[in-house]
Amino acid sequence: MAIDYAAKYSGAVDERFKEVSKSGLCVNDDYDFTGGKSVKIYNINTATMNDYNRTKTDGSRYGTVENLEATTEEMILTKDRSFTFVIDKMDKDETAQALESGKALDRQIREVIVPEIDTYRFAKMVSLAGTKATAIEITKENVFGLVTDATEKLDDLEIPQDGRFMVTTPATYKVLKQSKDIVLETEIGQEMRLKGVIAMLDGMYIIKVPSSRLPANTGFIVGHSVAITSPIKLAEYKIHNDAPGYSGDLVEGRIYYDCFIPKNKKSAIYYQPITPKA
Repeated sequence: MAIDYAAKYSGAVDERFKEVSKSGLCVNDDYDFTGGKSVKIYNINTATMNDYNRTKTDGSRYGTVENLEATTEEMILTKDRSFTFVIDKMDKDETAQALESGKALDRQIREVIVPEIDTYRFAKMVSLAGTKATAIEITKENVFGLVTDATEKLDDLEIPQDGRFMVTTPATYKVLKQSKDIVLETEIGQEMRLKGVIAMLDGMYIIKVPSSRLPANTGFIVGHSVAITSPIKLAEYKIHNDAPGYSGDLVEGRIYYDCFIPKNKKSAIYYQPITPKA
């Protein structure tokens, strides 16, 4: 008999993912992938402004007519991942239920699935960032200038202020706290802490992420969730009791996801690398 774990305990599974994910606030789900594995989006240019010519007798008084062009960009889901393991009935009994299938599945989600998705999302942000600053050692003396360089860039590009985030490594966060020029707002509500936010700076969510989930030599990433869409189209987990060929629980899981940054939104991501250690 197969038990659809995601259906029976969907609330618990969903809550666990959100509790441990470090990338949830950095992404959106603005595009609907229901019924297909891809979504097409259109990038449409704009027309230039002209001085209206009220005395012109030939052609348009509004200016030279331009033809608006639309380029197509297709987002195709590629990450179709799965896992399976078995818990023998006697192993479960002889470990005083420590090998209980529900606990094992929860641990799989917390320690394997969520870190994999976070790592994939952050790698996409770094590789597709609209601005990639010059690598530098981040110190308590220069960190204020580096962060304001990032926010200034996003300000000039008219990226919305509300909803910005700053992803930092533990090392960078330590330097932020040591800087005499930076005052972090650390009175963060429990709900935001569960989403990974540990402080606020100039209205940005500060999200401290283990270095293992970030590309090598990452200092920090400043961005806005409007730029990054990351659908999880399928998250399916099942426990089969005494499946053919097994005495115990056979656990299976499948998760279908991806992460996309449309070309015209790359400018909303700023990446500051650090100099590689010798």
